[in-house]
Amino acid sequence: MSEMKYTQIPYVDKPVSRILYGTAAEPYQSGGDGSRLLDAMLSLGVNTFDTARQYGYAENSLGNWITARNNREKIVILSKCGHHIPETGEKRVNEKEMRKDLELSLSSLQTDYIDIYILHRDDPDIPVGEIVEIFNAMHAEGKIRAFGGSNWTDRRIQEANEYAYQHNLLPFTVSSPHFGLAEQITDPWGGGAVTITSAENEAARAWYRQTQIATVAYSSLGRGLFSGKLKSTDYENASRVMDCYAMKGFCSRENFERLRRCEILAAEKSVSVPQIAMSWIFRQNINIFAVVSTGSASRMQENIDALNLNLTEKECLYLDLKCENY
Repeated sequence: MSEMKYTQIPYVDKPVSRILYGTAAEPYQSGGDGSRLLDAMLSLGVNTFDTARQYGYAENSLGNWITARNNREKIVILSKCGHHIPETGEKRVNEKEMRKDLELSLSSLQTDYIDIYILHRDDPDIPVGEIVEIFNAMHAEGKIRAFGGSNWTDRRIQEANEYAYQHNLLPFTVSSPHFGLAEQITDPWGGGAVTITSAENEAARAWYRQTQIATVAYSSLGRGLFSGKLKSTDYENASRVMDCYAMKGFCSRENFERLRRCEILAAEKSVSVPQIAMSWIFRQNINIFAVVSTGSASRMQENIDALNLNLTEKECLYLDLKCENY
């Protein structure tokens, strides 16, 4: 079995695991007790936990575990603020709502600081300078360490960091877009979900490779497409495994062809489909951190093992439909 890999993110004073454990799942979202599973993840070396105000009572569940285990200084928390209101589309990227979310998150997580704090959505109508100033104030108060944006375009992040450098302020050091082998064919949720997959986003990926900004990839296994529970022959019955958001965002003939190719390489290398898809992510020369939600410690260990599964450049191109042979 392989061990977890770690790296540093600017302004976070602890090593950050390359795989984050995601709490946008049960039992966390309903406020249930997930202590045994959280214990198992930490014992495997997953020391970084992804949560958000938008994830129901997930912060409460995580906070209860942190307090019960007295392990706050052993773990890294990534949480998110400023999600739009889904029912109305009302945007919440402003100081009042960001501060409101921050205080609620600190209370729910039962901590006085958050290691990585990012906006869950963007509002392009808000000047980036305002957002940089807000985050810097939160950092100066000791309530957050690193900060950044989820579902922000690379252009907006560049603008934010140019403002920060010009005004001697801390920049964004984390971005969380969708990224993985599965192409996100449409926005699963609406309200500005950003992906850096597909040919049309090659310039964005080039920017990520150049800057090496910490990139926290969500839906890294295509929301179940590469879970191992689906076969490439299951296209017509994909909804038995994929939820409505996964169906909208990732159910396409091209993605099922990627799944078929994963199956071929998995059989050849005597590994699992999720391991092939996870290994592909970490072979893209991007400073990647993958968010994984699972109810199984053994499945998480498979993901960790995939960090050391070496795919060739030709195999990576083959998986992504860029060539016909490997």
